[in-house]
Amino acid sequence: MKPVKIGICGLGTVGSGVVNVLKRNGLEIERRAGREIEIAQIGARRDNPACDTSGFNVSRDIFDVVRNPAIDVVVELIGGCTIARELVLEAIQNGKHVVTANKALIAEHGNEIFELAQAKGVTVAFEASVAGGIPIIKSVREGLAANSIHWLAGIINGTGNFILTEMRDHGRTFEDVLAEAQELGYAEADPTFDVEGIDAAHKLTILASIAFGIPLQFDKAFTEGIGAISSEDVSNAEDLGYRIKHLGVTRRTEKGIELRVHPTLIPEKQLIANVDGVMNAILVEGDAVGPTLYYGAGAGAEPTASSVIADIVDVVRALTVDPDNRVPHLAFQPDALSDLKILPIEEVETAYYLRIAIRDKVGVLAKIATLLSDQGISIEALIQRQPKEQVKGETVASIIIVTNRVIEKQMNHAISEIEALCEIVENVHRIRVESLD
Repeated sequence: MKPVKIGICGLGTVGSGVVNVLKRNGLEIERRAGREIEIAQIGARRDNPACDTSGFNVSRDIFDVVRNPAIDVVVELIGGCTIARELVLEAIQNGKHVVTANKALIAEHGNEIFELAQAKGVTVAFEASVAGGIPIIKSVREGLAANSIHWLAGIINGTGNFILTEMRDHGRTFEDVLAEAQELGYAEADPTFDVEGIDAAHKLTILASIAFGIPLQFDKAFTEGIGAISSEDVSNAEDLGYRIKHLGVTRRTEKGIELRVHPTLIPEKQLIANVDGVMNAILVEGDAVGPTLYYGAGAGAEPTASSVIADIVDVVRALTVDPDNRVPHLAFQPDALSDLKILPIEEVETAYYLRIAIRDKVGVLAKIATLLSDQGISIEALIQRQPKEQVKGETVASIIIVTNRVIEKQMNHAISEIEALCEIVENVHRIRVESLD
């Protein structure tokens, strides 16, 4: 049987990893796929010293790859949503299967891409777009196919997890750790996508679609970053028996689907609360299997290459399968996707951690408790720190409150009323709390 010829577009960190792993493990991969997988062409604007491409057909125009009639599978590893979208759509138009690690492309343009792929009878595989080397897409899409998924929650951005881990373990500030993350290469020079939750929201959008059988709807995902998390918050969480993680959460409710990324207090006893550094982890609960946890490297050349090549093997195995009998891109058959509503954050129910800076006067706590009670919010835990700061000659204290679960719009109203009190020094700082039970 003749080899399957692949074309690799992009020779950055992941592209070089794919080349190196295919060269090193080619025979083992062939035994699994049933056919030889040959790198027939590489499209890259420049060479990468991390891999040796001597002996390969290398083009400086990546579109040469998708226009090469000999190529069976195009591997898109250039990133971004403009050129990558154009490249992938042209590859599909030319009847080629596509493998990509591009979470932004899938989250923002996946509906269009999958519709065209369905019409052309080709596969678009994207395991590496979420959580690097963790096979989470295959696990949810295929391994948990018998289940009705209740919810999933994940640490799906290693940069944010590294920052929060360092803040907790060493008492460092957000700004200090971010600078180190940039020096180590964990964070980009512009870290916005990582620390503001955009990267995680791309990944969560994909996971939610596969878990619940809904179209990709990145524009409806709520995102909140970790820049406002202080060393005080990290310490308070520890005192209360929690740890702070930048979490992606999606849950099926009677009202619709929750789709949100934000800092979250998690009980320290939960396994996912103990995932540290740049590692990723996703907790998934199905009705039949119960809770399952997937842990591993969420980025890096060879961990991500592992997922890319697994997708290539899947495509090769299914080349002779009737397109209508292949695994659907989003787990559910295209005509069976649901129109379940994505809930706005104001309609989401969760518990809250509140840090409130007050003037040290008698009766302030009673006023705050009354305002919370008026909104049906009860206090589950309370810490009142000793007054220690002087602001314009006044003594300031901190009150730390953990509430019961409540609809966010009720909490918004309560916070507005608390901030209107003359004894409140600054805006109330809130972090959502999830038990993950």
